Amino acid sequence: MILRKELFRRPKNELEASNRLYKVPSPDIPGEMCVLCPSCKKTLFTGELNGNANVCPECGYHFRMNARQRINLIADENTFEELNGNLISKNPINFPNYPEKIKHARLESAEKEAVVTGTAQIGGFPCALFVMEARFMMGSMGTVVGEKITRIFEYATERSLPVVGYVVSGGARMQEGILSLMQMAKTSGAVKRHSDAGNLYIAVLTDPTTGGVTASFGMEADIILAEPNALIGFAGPRVIEQTMRQKLPAGFQRAEFLLEKGFVDRISERKGQKQEITTLLSLHKEGSR
Repeated sequence: MILRKELFRRPKNELEASNRLYKVPSPDIPGEMCVLCPSCKKTLFTGELNGNANVCPECGYHFRMNARQRINLIADENTFEELNGNLISKNPINFPNYPEKIKHARLESAEKEAVVTGTAQIGGFPCALFVMEARFMMGSMGTVVGEKITRIFEYATERSLPVVGYVVSGGARMQEGILSLMQMAKTSGAVKRHSDAGNLYIAVLTDPTTGGVTASFGMEADIILAEPNALIGFAGPRVIEQTMRQKLPAGFQRAEFLLEKGFVDRISERKGQKQEITTLLSLHKEGSR
């Protein structure tokens, strides 16, 4: 019997390519002058979009932003100081092709990992800040992301600083196996110690916030804001329907539905977020005196 080589090819793992599931037009691609709004189908000039906080001026659709764009939008000018920026992922369980994926993610995102952490001032109020990067393996949480999130909360606890976090993620990073899942408990412990010390944590959930990040620090904030129509959930709708054997309501994992059910405190339009967060920081400052 002759065995064909094709029968033993490594099967294609769709989960490893899951970043394709979340592809949306990126308004910051060099040389691209126009982008099509996926909501109203209007053709927009990139410069106009960038000047409008990457929000469609026609229908209000919130395009995704990279971590540095977020920082420039929310932090006072020249106040952001990055911390732990040199931490990089290894391949702790020798997952096939993982180093190549990390290398590609660094090139695509221009970041060393899927979260940027540091300190900044927002409206004149000092805080610790973390911003997740969707272009780095869809903001997935591996050991380094968990370590950086934990460290920024510990830093903030030691200095009695509030934490402001922008969350976007496809969940735990499958290429690091159980080690990525352990980050849920690790980050949750750091958030709890920060809270027990009387400090404020504000989370802004952006599109998409899913998986183990939703099940840990993403939903553990004192105040949870969400951008309009952001996808927020743990498992995908098909998995939930198969488990519950029930048809789910339309839009049940969107920010507006979660606001209605009490999982989110407020829908926050991007252009007003800095003022809104400034107000919250001010109220916390006054209340802690």
